[in-house]
Amino acid sequence: MTESESKAPGLSQNFISLFGLTIIFASVAGIIFSFLIELLGTHGNPYLGIFIYIVFPSFLVLGLIAYFGGRLLERRRRLKPGVGGYPILDLNNPRRRRQFLTFSAATLVFLFVSAFGSYRAYEFTESVVFCGQLCHVPMKPEFTAYQQSPHSRVACVDCHVGKGAGWYVKSKLSGAYQVYSNAFDKFPRPIPTPVENLRPAQDTCEQCHWPAKFFGAQLKVFNHYGFDEQNTLSQTRMLINTGGGSAEKGVVAGIHWHMNISNEITYVATDDQRQVIPWVRLRDRTTGEAVEFVARDSQLTPAQLEQAKKRTMDCVECHNRPSHIYVPPDRSVNEALFARKIDASLPYIKQKAVEVLTRRYESTDEAIKSIASILDEYYRTTYPDVYSSKAASIKVAISEVQKIFTTSIFPEMKVNWQTHPDNVGHYYNLGCFRCHDGEHFSAAGKVIRNDCNICHTTLDQSDGTRTIAAKDGAFTHPLELDVSTSKCTECHTGKGLKD
Repeated sequence: MTESESKAPGLSQNFISLFGLTIIFASVAGIIFSFLIELLGTHGNPYLGIFIYIVFPSFLVLGLIAYFGGRLLERRRRLKPGVGGYPILDLNNPRRRRQFLTFSAATLVFLFVSAFGSYRAYEFTESVVFCGQLCHVPMKPEFTAYQQSPHSRVACVDCHVGKGAGWYVKSKLSGAYQVYSNAFDKFPRPIPTPVENLRPAQDTCEQCHWPAKFFGAQLKVFNHYGFDEQNTLSQTRMLINTGGGSAEKGVVAGIHWHMNISNEITYVATDDQRQVIPWVRLRDRTTGEAVEFVARDSQLTPAQLEQAKKRTMDCVECHNRPSHIYVPPDRSVNEALFARKIDASLPYIKQKAVEVLTRRYESTDEAIKSIASILDEYYRTTYPDVYSSKAASIKVAISEVQKIFTTSIFPEMKVNWQTHPDNVGHYYNLGCFRCHDGEHFSAAGKVIRNDCNICHTTLDQSDGTRTIAAKDGAFTHPLELDVSTSKCTECHTGKGLKD
């Protein structure tokens, strides 16, 4: 090596490589600083995670490309025209040997860090924090409801993605568009339920739940507080006939008779939320016999039914809101009163709480302020004695009603219990009555029955002063109904009484 060669500036002495080094140092510093914040912090932050495992590493790779690309261009510039070739690797030369060992060690460290970072990036994109909080505005209703649900300890990807590389890639491709929609405010309000893109329940729900193993009946007590001054408590005790769907384990009966074990049920829905079902086919898996039922008011012709998309019933047809449940105000207040989070001795608290919850608000902040103002003003002017003697109870009640609003109603995203109906039961939404309405007939005159005792058996009912045993397991409505009223949803809208 000549003296002039040893004193020549390094290949890194060019603007491209120096720019690359600047990016590298800045990215490494950002990764270390952010990682220390995450390590020492007490709460997970989705934005911090995305910078640590995705944004900064991407800039680091860009810096490395610029650094080595600049060196390559500088080397070519220094060579004479037409002269090429690779540098000679002479390990007997101390300088070359040090360079080679340094490069090899740095490469091994970089590969190790890249592998660890790639795994952490994958792990982060599968986390609940990433799914629920990164796109804060559009996902706030879903994430908030998820945290209150029975599946709050189940990761989002366990249901929305499941196992397998194919569904993972599909979900990430779908997620890329969702990131774009969030960045440029292109997402709809409300966010529609992705029922079309969900995996079959056999691939997700049934990884934990085993429909063939559910049998017998379960006791359920329904608590309803009245809209009268005393907020009178009425209770209905029922046996929910869960039943079973496997002939090998017991009688095929009850609610789980619908499961695709001994029976196969196929249907056609004419709306995106699958609330209008004009056609149902039941096939006995043992005999192969099939019966088709068509709704009396169906507008579809036989040709349209033949061409319509048909779906095989599974868990999600009824349990369509297993994690993102927007509870109707009437039910939320009932639960809060029964749990004594709201003082039931406050006059008309049930009525007033439901009233303020169901008002129209433009924002959550407006709702929070209005709820406090309206309830405080009501008791201060209408019941001054109660306002004086139960000031603490009124304050607690206001706080609880505000909490109910923030966990079930989201004005900014136009989301509430009405935009995302829950098909379990038939009290506030059609649910069972989508098919079990007594209006779906077969060609031979068979009907899908709306007999209440198919799915539940009433034991007794109380109206606040007395308890009456049910006759033949039938439910008796506390009010005399018009004979034309056949569905709970005709009166029960989630607001308590019909509008």
